[in-house]
Amino acid sequence: MLPSVVSLALRQTWRDFRAGELRLLVVAVMLAVAALTAVSFFADRLRSGLQRDAAQLLGGDAIVASDHPTPQAFVERAHAQGLRVARTVTFPSMARAPQARGGATRLVAVKAVSEGYPLRGRVRIAPAPGQADAAAQGGPAQGSVWVDAALLEALQLSVGDMLLLGEAALRIDRVITLEPDRGAGFMAFAPRVMLHEADLAATALIQPASRVTYRLAVAAPPGRESEVARYLAWAHSYLETQGLRGVRLESLDNGRPEMRQTLDRAERFLNLVALLAALLAAVAVGIAARDFASGHLDDCAMLRVLGLPQRAIAWSFALEFGVVGAVASVLGVMVGYAVHHVFVVLLSDLIEATLPAASLWPVIFGLGVGSTLLCAFGLPPVLQLAQVPALRVIRREMGELRPASLSVLVAGALGFAALLVAASSDVRLGLIAVGGFAAAMASFALAGWLAVQLLRRIVVSMQVPRWLRLATRQVAARPGFAVLQVCALAVGLLALVLLVLLRTDLIASWRQATPPDAPNRFVINIQPEQAESFRERLTQAGVQGFDWYPMIRGRLISINGRPVSPEDYTEERARRLVDREFNLSHAADMPRHNVLAAGQWVPEAADEISVEEGLARTLGLRLGDVLVFDVAGMPVQARITSLRRVDWASMRVNFFAMFPRNRMDELPTTYIAAFRAPPQPGFDHALIQEFPNITNVDVSASIAQVQRVLDQVIRAVEFLFGFTLAAGVVVLFAAVVATRQAREREFAVMRAMGAGRRLLSQVQRAELIGVGALAGALAAGAAIAVGWALARYAFEFHWAPSPWVPLAGMGAGAGLALAAGWWGLREVLRRPVVETLRRAAQ
Repeated sequence: MLPSVVSLALRQTWRDFRAGELRLLVVAVMLAVAALTAVSFFADRLRSGLQRDAAQLLGGDAIVASDHPTPQAFVERAHAQGLRVARTVTFPSMARAPQARGGATRLVAVKAVSEGYPLRGRVRIAPAPGQADAAAQGGPAQGSVWVDAALLEALQLSVGDMLLLGEAALRIDRVITLEPDRGAGFMAFAPRVMLHEADLAATALIQPASRVTYRLAVAAPPGRESEVARYLAWAHSYLETQGLRGVRLESLDNGRPEMRQTLDRAERFLNLVALLAALLAAVAVGIAARDFASGHLDDCAMLRVLGLPQRAIAWSFALEFGVVGAVASVLGVMVGYAVHHVFVVLLSDLIEATLPAASLWPVIFGLGVGSTLLCAFGLPPVLQLAQVPALRVIRREMGELRPASLSVLVAGALGFAALLVAASSDVRLGLIAVGGFAAAMASFALAGWLAVQLLRRIVVSMQVPRWLRLATRQVAARPGFAVLQVCALAVGLLALVLLVLLRTDLIASWRQATPPDAPNRFVINIQPEQAESFRERLTQAGVQGFDWYPMIRGRLISINGRPVSPEDYTEERARRLVDREFNLSHAADMPRHNVLAAGQWVPEAADEISVEEGLARTLGLRLGDVLVFDVAGMPVQARITSLRRVDWASMRVNFFAMFPRNRMDELPTTYIAAFRAPPQPGFDHALIQEFPNITNVDVSASIAQVQRVLDQVIRAVEFLFGFTLAAGVVVLFAAVVATRQAREREFAVMRAMGAGRRLLSQVQRAELIGVGALAGALAAGAAIAVGWALARYAFEFHWAPSPWVPLAGMGAGAGLALAAGWWGLREVLRRPVVETLRRAAQ
């Protein structure tokens, strides 16, 4: 029997495909698979590329970083295993131009490097600013330095001039254009000065209290990469057994967090859009499969009359859907593979590397998505065809499709939901998207049923045009179809409205974190007696809306009367925080770029303090705790009354702790300013000449890089939006044409009774507009809720949607439903009456 079932399934598949009955299923599955595999291919290659290039980003295969000279045991162990080593020493300092060249000063990030640096990657240098660069072999020679071009401009120096660094005078030999292991952090924004480690002692810059970072990089020779894993295992064990403080092992995740965060956020955005496409495709597959099954009821009844058993019918349709799912999935994987190359091009500056080839996992994942999609949402209604009785040949009312069993629907939906949550790579994002759509579907069904009942009672008792009364009766006569249409249309519109809100609001909120006019200068060490004249100087230069805060240095010494020391904490970050001085500040009003997370900010409240929630979480602080800070030998006590959420990547002035007071004259204070520098040349140099004690940090290059990354990520997201928009259109079309057969029969009877084409056209338009407007209003409300949850919990942005969204959703829903109805149902009114009656009687 098996060969006959297979041949029947193949012939049936070919016939249904030629008749166009499988077209909607293939498109829906292909869109879902293409969207998810495009993101999966991209993420897979990106992940492999990051693992490959992590060594260049770190400067070696593994890094041992510490705040004191690296213990000799780490060096000896590396040599014993045959690993190459290189050392770097980094710290902030002031660089000076010779008096003959003006004597200007500039805060710089000094980096002393050993022979063999870097072990991985290459520093690129140029003979002068603006000239062609080349990869350097090693680091600077003794007696010379390599510098960033920004330092030459700030100090009015040129290549070949002498640079004063501490007690040493070193010749500027080259300009740095690329430093792969530069890393992140506040001091990474300062111009780099790179010198040979042999010249470090002559500068006399490192003193017992200096804040210095020592890094030991190790790299394995070719063919011995496993030695790195052995070295890391030994290093972890050695740190635990010796109890060393201030020593840490760096990897891509903790050594270059700014790269990981940007790539994670880009992948999260792409995953969200792919999830929406897959959810829409699931709805489209369910509707199309039910429509497909409805069209084959009579065929299956005839097969039963001819003696074909139920099992053979079930197997034939299962094989047919298996073939369709396999073909659609393969096509989707091919489209997804082609599309992910567009992501690579759009994000080329962010990746800045040639990515390795993708693995087979995205292919397997795509085929699994297509199969799960059809099995969970396509097969349940189709398998009912095997249960159609032979008696349906003479009694058409028998053997109608029933709602699928609850267990089958729940099992399929849970399986597909689990697959999507796993595919999202972010459990919170997946749960919000999938859970939000599930809750929205239930809400749409309830609201649709209530609307049908309300419509039936209101319109019947009102004096309304005939076409409106007929349209109302059409909807009320089949409440199940009406609820199905409202749900399907609302789900499709939900994704479309959510995409619009994502584009115009969520992405706009992301941009606001680093807007085009974000401050690109941070100035510290402004003395109180300079405050008024410094602000006047900025105003005269045309600088407006700059950040201005007092800054107080204080060390946390007790919590609730209990002395605090680094030994009280096991987490390395908590130990470092307790062992250092905090930058404190005060203001009567909470900074506008901070968000109140808990408690209450009370202006001018004495002995109160607001703490950043991340710091509170790390140190175990709670509302009501009493903190004591040592400020220049003076104890300052305050009770925590509020917690603030701070975006440390916002390019704004932020503080761990703030007093809600306008004046605190009793404490030693300096000021910090953040502003966007005017375009006039020489502004920075003139500012430093007028206020020689200040430290001016230029972050223009970093902001430009962040903005470029944002633009690229948004272009990639918008490109993937096309898949979700297409899936939304498929859902709208499927929802409208799902009632085509029922409409044909009803319109045949109405036309036979004398109803004209114009009247029926008005009835159809009224029904579509009404259902679309209701679906649009429901979709807009759900999109606001889901969008808020995504903004709040997945992307961590403050979001305030426009109050016009529900009205816009109603208009869009009515318009799209009318357009889809015109396209999908145009043949219903164009057929001659005789043909319509004949088709309705069949």
